[in-house]
Amino acid sequence: MKTTKFLLAGESWVSSSTHYKGWDFFSSTMYETGTEYLGKAFIGSEIEFIHMPSHIASKEFPSSIDALNEYDVIALSDIGANTLLLPPETWVGGQSFPNRLKLLAEWTRAGGGLLMCGGYYSFAGIYAAAKYYRSPLESVLPVDIYTFDDRVETPEGALPEVVDPNHALVAGMGEKWPALLGFNELTLKPSAHLIAKVDQHPLLASMQVEKGRSLIWASDIGPHWCPKGFAEWDGYAKLWQNAVTWLANK
Repeated sequence: MKTTKFLLAGESWVSSSTHYKGWDFFSSTMYETGTEYLGKAFIGSEIEFIHMPSHIASKEFPSSIDALNEYDVIALSDIGANTLLLPPETWVGGQSFPNRLKLLAEWTRAGGGLLMCGGYYSFAGIYAAAKYYRSPLESVLPVDIYTFDDRVETPEGALPEVVDPNHALVAGMGEKWPALLGFNELTLKPSAHLIAKVDQHPLLASMQVEKGRSLIWASDIGPHWCPKGFAEWDGYAKLWQNAVTWLANK
């Protein structure tokens, strides 16, 4: 069986701290990624998981249809639209460059599998700064995106509710899923299919986009919104394997 190539762009960050110790202080910097649990989900499967961190994606995310066609499924997770719209050639060099959001939408319509996962820099995101609303990508997603900060924090825990237990993405996974600690608030499009919701909002939704398919997961792929209790749940790996397989239409 041919391997399914799955590219995830995003899920990386740099944190800088200043430590004060009386009169003295020093600074420290950490680089971290959020793919620990997702990467494990594909071990031993027919899915080749490829992670492109945000700072790499700025320059190396595919900028042509041929380059996008190297992958069966492409996901954006916690990476704002500016990272793809402002490559170094444009931001630093002042040169024109392909609009990678337009290309990604075109690729999806032609038969690609597109996934957007939730986070502080997904959909509208924190301060609405992820800014995928009114972008070319919004037209091929199964949800409409708000123009304001769309984060919903549920530190008390919010239980997902499976709406369509017979869908291929969730078949056999049961209806009792672990709680989530937050998600992006979204509006389901009339042409989309709702698979699961959380606090009456879309959590997992799909849509046929001409020859392609798109899918949204409105929460994180790992902590903090997707806590260890969910990420270490038996259904976690099955959910993501099913999602990639469905999007690849294999």
